[in-house]
Parts: sequence; structure tokens; C-alpha cells
Amino acid sequence: MSTTGATADPLAALGSLPGVADSVESVRKAVDRVYGHRIMRRRSNTVTGEAALRGSRGSAALSGADWALEEVRRRSDFSGDDEARVMGAALRLTAEAGQLLSIWRQSPLRVLARLHLVAAASNGDEVGRPRREGEPVDEPLIELPLPSAAEVNGRLDGLSELIIAGSSAPALVTAAVVHGELLALRPFTSHNGLVARAAERIVLIGSGLDPKSVCPAEVGHAELGRAAYLAALEGYVSGTPEGMAAWIAHCGKAVELGVRESTAVCEALQRGAA
Repeated sequence: MSTTGATADPLAALGSLPGVADSVESVRKAVDRVYGHRIMRRRSNTVTGEAALRGSRGSAALSGADWALEEVRRRSDFSGDDEARVMGAALRLTAEAGQLLSIWRQSPLRVLARLHLVAAASNGDEVGRPRREGEPVDEPLIELPLPSAAEVNGRLDGLSELIIAGSSAPALVTAAVVHGELLALRPFTSHNGLVARAAERIVLIGSGLDPKSVCPAEVGHAELGRAAYLAALEGYVSGTPEGMAAWIAHCGKAVELGVRESTAVCEALQRGAA
């Protein structure tokens, strides 16, 4: 996303793209419905815990570890193979995201570095910093052209400035841009998809749209499927108004599907079945 132009608030300008306002309104209504569920008044912590688990599973599925939910519940060791390590990274990121809310608005780059450190769980020199020119990126499921290290640094700085400055843009728009920009840039040598989706979660929670973290967009992204996810991302990368609007709408649909998942959890709890 270009952060230069005539408007001082480019994120807010995206909110005026055709169809975006409808997506924002649809998401708001869906979130309001689940927050109004009677179970949320008595057992919101349980719903939050379930949303975290299911969101982690969804994010890992998009990064190549498509496990059944019960398998995620059952396992305690996530170090055995590549898929297990991806799942473990997704679970750690979801747990860490809630601890970084107060830092995000002041230092988003610090938060992104921390997320990569948590995901990688390694002391390597490449961990927790943007990649340098010539360093390979392990993100096989995203085959878009890889921006140069110089472009990565410039665009990360621009994104950081936008977050710190604040915006009147709806939370969905900001979350979608943060998510899309990180996927487009792949600023780290690994785990970029997991980090991007964790950052989206942080924006949705910290903005006040989903303060209890019960609307796991990762569930929706996984349900919509990898092909639709990558097609929508291509629209974002194109930078066209139509492409940007399609990506924001895709992210909105993912949040709504996350809401549906947590509504089902509420209904199960109400029936005494979970």
C-alpha cells in the first residue's frame, strides 16, 4: 500500500471505496450480535479461549498445517515435525497477541519483531528483524514477487507511521491493510503469514471492535480457503481500488465467519454440550 498521496489519512480514504462501507456495516452487525448473546454475559472467558484455539488452528491451516480441532486439543508436543512446529507457532502467537495490545499503537514495529521471535522460537540472527537483501524467505504458499529489502523497510516505516498517527478508518479497514501489507512484503525470513494474521487479530481487538477476542478472523480465512485467500491478496497487491476493496471485503467475510464460529460455541454452551 502506498502511504503517500493527497490525503493525510490514506486508511480512511480506503473506507470510501465502493462496497467497503457495506462490509464494515455487515461486520459491525455480526460482532454486535455475538456480543449480545446471553452466554457472553456469563461465560465470555470460555468463548474467548475457544476462539483462540480455533483461530490458531485456522491460521496454521493456511500455513500448511491443516489439523482437526480435536487433534490440536489433544497434542501437547508441537516440536515433532514441520506441521507440528507451524501449529505450535500459531498457538504461541495467539497467546502472545493479547500481551502486546498496549505496545501496538506506540511501536508497531517492535510488536512485529516480537511476534516473529515468538513464532520462530529460535535465537538465529535473522529472527525478530526485517530480512536483509539476499536472505531467502520460507513462505512457500505465497508465490507473489518478493519486494526488495529496501522496499520492505520503507513500507514498514510507512505502515508504522500510519498506525502511530492514528486514523478515522474503521477497524476492519486498518486490520485488512496491516494483514495485506505484511503478506505482500513478507518482511521476515519465515512465518510471515502467521505473523500477519496475528497482527490482524491485534488490530481487531485493540480497536475496540472485538475487545474480548471472540471473533477469530483466522477461522474465516481458513474456511474461505487458500485459493480465495491468495486471489484476494493479489487484489491487494495490485493496488487498484477494486483489488483493495475486494481484499477488505474478503477480510470482512472472514471476521463474520469467525463470529459464526463463536456463536456456535455460545449455542453449544447454552445447551450444556460444551
